[in-house]
Amino acid sequence: MVARSVLAIVVALIGLNGVSSHVFAAQQAALPKEITGKDGAPLVLIPSGSYPMGVPTGDRDGGRDEYPRHVIEITDFYIDKYEVTNARYLEFVKATNHRVPQNPKNPTRNLWEGIGIPASLADRPVINVDWADADAYCKWAGRRLPREAEWEKAAKGNNDWRFPWGNVEPTDGHLNFNQKWVGEKTLMPVGSYEKGKSPYGVYDMAGNVWEWVNDWYDSRYYEKSPDKNPPGPDSGEKKVIRGAGWQNETPTVRIFTRVDSDPTMRNESTGFRCAMDAR
Repeated sequence: MVARSVLAIVVALIGLNGVSSHVFAAQQAALPKEITGKDGAPLVLIPSGSYPMGVPTGDRDGGRDEYPRHVIEITDFYIDKYEVTNARYLEFVKATNHRVPQNPKNPTRNLWEGIGIPASLADRPVINVDWADADAYCKWAGRRLPREAEWEKAAKGNNDWRFPWGNVEPTDGHLNFNQKWVGEKTLMPVGSYEKGKSPYGVYDMAGNVWEWVNDWYDSRYYEKSPDKNPPGPDSGEKKVIRGAGWQNETPTVRIFTRVDSDPTMRNESTGFRCAMDAR
């Protein structure tokens, strides 16, 4: 009799677990692959799961801060499909009276005309913003800056690729790179490179502009990073930028390239995109 009762309990638990699994699967399936942010920007779902972060085993290039390759797990999240544009940033400036993007060291690299922008600039990524500017915009838009580990997963998925599109060497058909400054036309409208998008359909993860991420920079962080949702160091002096910009050449447009940057820096080659939790 006792044995039958125990068996009934086990069967019931198995049944409940089965139901829970189905419910969890349904919840996973319910997440839309693309949503629209408060600012009107499209966001792409990056599904939860593990992926290899850092330089692939056997590669000999890259900086010391790109090693060791380590597998981490990321909870599903959304990331902007495109880099934040001047048009969207203009709406933020108008709504909050935030300062306009300006280059404090080289005024010849400024593109805005006071609080106005020419129509030709609208779809090009905003530049001359520092980390705090980017953080403020993302918060205004109901989002946040992506964590470095999220950014890299969005760029390559579960692959050990060197570039968002694979291992094919970059060409002018994949990204905006290896350019000299010629004013606004140095930058390309976001989403211009269909061949260069990531496995999840995220554009310009290489080239066009460097992108601020949330993390403080630590050259040895990969050696002590937690296995799940690494938040980055608790503090630091520099912030991380990823993705390379219009002036970079092939060796530095690799997905793995990490650069430490003064968080107060504003220049003509750095912009950003936002992210948000999926749940």
